[in-house]
Amino acid sequence: MKATVDLPEEVLRRAKAEAALRGRKLRELVLEGILRVLERPEPIRATHKKDRFADGAGIVNSGVGDLSSNPKHLEGLGRD
Repeated sequence: MKATVDLPEEVLRRAKAEAALRGRKLRELVLEGILRVLERPEPIRATHKKDRFADGAGIVNSGVGDLSSNPKHLEGLGRD
């Protein structure tokens, strides 16, 4: 199957040169790269609302300690 891909000129030039150095066709080099990406896909990021900020948890120090460790802050929690 054929496909058309628009690449920056510099990337295409480097890919052609690399293929030539390896004694391979550009098509083979591109196919190898695509297969490598498909064999090791990036993990799927959480998109559920409650999980969307999970990657940033703990990266900011507000200077306030853990409020759950002080019973005073938990008085009446869950009561109407």
